[in-house]
Amino acid sequence: MKPVKIGIVGLGTVGGGAFNLLKANAAEISRRTGRDIIVSHVGARRDYPQYDLTGVTVSRDIFAVVNDPEVDIVVEVIGGTTTARELVLQAIANGKHVVTANKALLAQYGNEIFGAAEAKGVFVAFEAAVAGGVPIIKVLREGLSANRIDWLAGIINGTGNFILTEMREKGRDFADVLKEAQALGYAEADPTFDVEGIDAAHKLTILASLAFGIPLQFEKVYTEGITKLTREDVSYAEELGFRIKHLGIARRTTDGIELRVHPTLIPEQRLIANVNGVKNAVLVQSDAVGSTLYYGAGAGAGATGSAVVADIVDIVRSLNVENINSVPHLAFQPDALADIPVLPVEAVKTAYYLRLQANDKSGVLADVTRILSENGISIEAILQKPAHEAGTVPVIILTKPVIEREMNRAIGGLEALADIVAPVVRVRLEALDA
Repeated sequence: MKPVKIGIVGLGTVGGGAFNLLKANAAEISRRTGRDIIVSHVGARRDYPQYDLTGVTVSRDIFAVVNDPEVDIVVEVIGGTTTARELVLQAIANGKHVVTANKALLAQYGNEIFGAAEAKGVFVAFEAAVAGGVPIIKVLREGLSANRIDWLAGIINGTGNFILTEMREKGRDFADVLKEAQALGYAEADPTFDVEGIDAAHKLTILASLAFGIPLQFEKVYTEGITKLTREDVSYAEELGFRIKHLGIARRTTDGIELRVHPTLIPEQRLIANVNGVKNAVLVQSDAVGSTLYYGAGAGAGATGSAVVADIVDIVRSLNVENINSVPHLAFQPDALADIPVLPVEAVKTAYYLRLQANDKSGVLADVTRILSENGISIEAILQKPAHEAGTVPVIILTKPVIEREMNRAIGGLEALADIVAPVVRVRLEALDA
């Protein structure tokens, strides 16, 4: 059978990793697919002398790749959403299959892209878009297809996990660890997407669609970052038997779907609470299998390149199948996606960690407990720390589960007290007991 020809658009970390794997493991990959896979065309706007591109057409015009009639599969790894969207839709219009690592593109325009692919009879694969080398897309689309998935929770941004790990293990400040993350290449010069949860929200959008059979709805994900956390918060959580992790959580309820990204307290004995550094992990709770955890490298040339090549292998294996879309893009048949409402975060019910900075005087704690009680909030535990030199006392409270809108009212009341001298810090708490 004739070789399958690949066009790679973008030869940075991910594209370069895939290119090297396709060359290094060519014989092994051919044994798996029954056909040779050849990179025939690369679109790159600058030179990459570290790669041996002998025999490969290299174009500065990246659209030359998707318009090349010899290319069977286009690998899009340029990032962004504007040019990438145009390029992917052009590749589909030209009848080419697409492999992408672009989570932002899929989270925002995936419904359009998958619709175009279905109409054209081609496939868009995206394992590398979430959790790097962890094959969570295949798990949700195929491995757990017999199950009703109840919820999933994931550490799906390695930068944030690295920062929180360093804060916990070494008692470092957020700003200090962020600088190191940038120096190590874990965080961009503008780290907003990582530390404010936007990157994780893109990924959660994709995971939730696969888990629950709903359209991609990035705009409905509640997103909160880790920039307000201090090393004291991380330490206090540890004292109480918890770890703080930046989680993406998707949960099915009787009223709708919860989609939220935020710092979360997890009991320290949970496996996912012990995922450290830049690693990723996704915990899935389903009715038949129960709890399963998927762990590994979430970024890097090897891990993400591996996911890209795995998608290429899947497509090549399917080229002789009459209907290449036999496994739907989003796990459920396109006409069976459910219009389940996504709940606003104000309707979500969780327990909370609260940190208050209060004046060191009698009666303050009584005012705090009164306001919580007036809003129907029960206290699980209170921890009062030694007074600061400024005469203020940190007070840490763990609450029992409460609807967020009630907690919002209570926090408003607490911050209105004259003796509460700083905004109340809150972190949602999830038992994640499977």
